[in-house]
Amino acid sequence: MRIVIAGGHGQIALRLERLLAARGDEVAGIIRKAEQAEDLREAGAEPVVLDLESASVDEVAERLRGADAAVFAAGAGPGSGVARKETVDKAAAVLFADAAVQAGVRRFVIVSSMGADPRHQGDEIFDVYLRAKGEADAYVRGLDALDWTVLRPGQLTDDAGTGLVRLEARTGRGPIPRDDVAAVLAELVDTSATAGLTLELISGSTPVSVAVKSVAGN
Repeated sequence: MRIVIAGGHGQIALRLERLLAARGDEVAGIIRKAEQAEDLREAGAEPVVLDLESASVDEVAERLRGADAAVFAAGAGPGSGVARKETVDKAAAVLFADAAVQAGVRRFVIVSSMGADPRHQGDEIFDVYLRAKGEADAYVRGLDALDWTVLRPGQLTDDAGTGLVRLEARTGRGPIPRDDVAAVLAELVDTSATAGLTLELISGSTPVSVAVKSVAGN
């Protein structure tokens, strides 16, 4: 498969790129800064320098053309303000989805957040973030041209992955290592039977591949 990842230098994305490259997939990661390119090459991914906050749909679609799947793993990051929650967490996700439709890439996985909700109330930065993520999810879920899956991890940690997770429509809150989020994404990209599902993810007792097959109805 050829898989294009938005936010290619993110902590989850770099882990995902290593996993996909190791299993023989062709991976490209979209990054904002040319100096990030070497990290992607070391992960086995092709770096694509493109700023999703200023790019057009046509420009992004050109980078997506020929891909088998697209993964939106970009984020403004914890140190960013309200404005970038709107321009990255929401607008860039919408742009990437529209570009996937234009490029004819049906399989689309978006990394969201537990608690994401377009109706979330509040004016704190985290409130704006959850609302922006919720609005992005809602937009993607409205696109009939995409075989979408929304993944909503719990509290992200840098603990070593265990390969054991809980993946359901509703899990309740809990932590999840970034390693395990990446492992689940690698399985989801390959499992189109999860299309149309919004899934929460925390650490649990089920091996990743079994958890993904279970929600896919296998």
